[in-house]
Amino acid sequence: MTTTTGADIIGQALARAGATHAFGIPGGEVLALMQGLDTAGLQFLLVKHENSGGFLAEGLWHTTGALPVLVATLGPGVANTVNVVANAMQDRVPLIFLTGCVDAAEAETYTHQVFDHQAMLRPVVKGSFRLAPGAVGAGMAKAIVLATGGQPGPVHVDVPIGVAEGLADEPDIPFAPPTLPGLPAAADLSAALAALTAARRPLAIAGVDAVNEGAGEVITRFCTDHAIPLITTYKGKGLMDEADPLCLGGAGLSPRADRTLMPLMAKADCILLLGYDPIEMRIGWRNPWTPAQTVIEIAPLPRHHGMHRADIALIGSLAETLPALCHKAPSRWPDKAPTHARTDLKMTFTPPDHWGPHQVFATLRRVMPVETLITADSGAHRILVSQMWDCPAPRLMLQSSGLCTMACAVPLAAGAKLGRPSAPVLAFVGDAGLEMGAGELATLTAHGLPIVICVLVDDSLSLIELKQRGTQRPNLGVDFGGPGRGTDFAALARAFGGHGVEVTDPETLAREASDALTRDRFTLIAARIPRRAYDGAF
Repeated sequence: MTTTTGADIIGQALARAGATHAFGIPGGEVLALMQGLDTAGLQFLLVKHENSGGFLAEGLWHTTGALPVLVATLGPGVANTVNVVANAMQDRVPLIFLTGCVDAAEAETYTHQVFDHQAMLRPVVKGSFRLAPGAVGAGMAKAIVLATGGQPGPVHVDVPIGVAEGLADEPDIPFAPPTLPGLPAAADLSAALAALTAARRPLAIAGVDAVNEGAGEVITRFCTDHAIPLITTYKGKGLMDEADPLCLGGAGLSPRADRTLMPLMAKADCILLLGYDPIEMRIGWRNPWTPAQTVIEIAPLPRHHGMHRADIALIGSLAETLPALCHKAPSRWPDKAPTHARTDLKMTFTPPDHWGPHQVFATLRRVMPVETLITADSGAHRILVSQMWDCPAPRLMLQSSGLCTMACAVPLAAGAKLGRPSAPVLAFVGDAGLEMGAGELATLTAHGLPIVICVLVDDSLSLIELKQRGTQRPNLGVDFGGPGRGTDFAALARAFGGHGVEVTDPETLAREASDALTRDRFTLIAARIPRRAYDGAF
């Protein structure tokens, strides 16, 4: 007689699909589920808020490829996760979200903490499944393939208590990883090849789909062989080493960067979109091409966003499609406009002599090892550091750039450190963002994750204050703290078991960052900068 439970089948399905950990906060309704995950070899990590658990899972996925798994109990546990689930949807993360729920018969007469999880989550997931007895494995197989196929995204799996606890006699359903589309249609390839061969001023833009395909090497080789300059989205930073002369760095939210990049794009005669998803881009990137430009798009699935047109759509993998577009490159960009644009961008974001966010980022880039993995919370600091920080490889700068949510940088860094213990990991976060998720400092101590956190302290929601002032509105609800009334972030770090220090100059910052790399606990560096220090910065 079988002793296998539904929870065991769930755990085995996730383990076969590459999951190594699950994150969350338990409740009575997920205890059997957690036991099944543990039996299958998944390590459960307790966090302080379910929202953070999803970001830890994402950080781990970026560094190891492990399928990200988040667990929440019914009711308030599920409700706490909506933000990170929506982030996984917009930032293309294959999050498997397991929730506990009461059995259907029980729900007919029992209402405490009970609501329709699926109805709440459907707008922000690729799919939502409620597992049923006798088809637990089938339900998990569908969920995993949906989450990881095409553009990755979150899939919700509601697990009734009776299904998790009940004995289950089901055949094994082997995990079949989704395959990328191969070569596009021959006629489309021929049209694209003809347009590229004739192009004298081609320009490539790459984004999150190229990152998720692992296409950095093939993109770099293609652009180098054909003298094509490359712009990336923020999530695509490092697809080409940003020290490469052909790389124009990340773009998306900086008006100052756009003042250089948009005129360059206007000069191009052919735009090549390489796994480029405009969900990361500001409104100025809507319909940026002219009718005289030929736009070729290589994507894993048809685009329906309406953000821009593509004259030639190639549905296929970059790994197979780009080699099929190889051609004898003519003399390109004779006016060296991309070289001038790269120089202009470097000059635009050169740090001024006085202390402020530029000096913080430049100092830490100089001190931290080249292979440092950084994360950036949402806010003014994220836009500036995304323009200033050069990445030599993909997935070395993690951020929420589709949803652009706060309180993600520390748990993303924690998950990345869990997956890559020997790598230096640095989180940039604003003071408000750190306060929003301060409980995860305890998670860093509990799980021995010695990351470095740089908090930009200016007692303001700086990005929103800039927008408020820019529209000539009164200062309302954006400033806080101030002398004698602000959070003592150094003391907060010490209270949670880390090392904390406040800095106000580059020399002290450099010394503290170097020391942080030798500690076996987390370090929080509170870099106090002047108010309105981001004026004109990006």
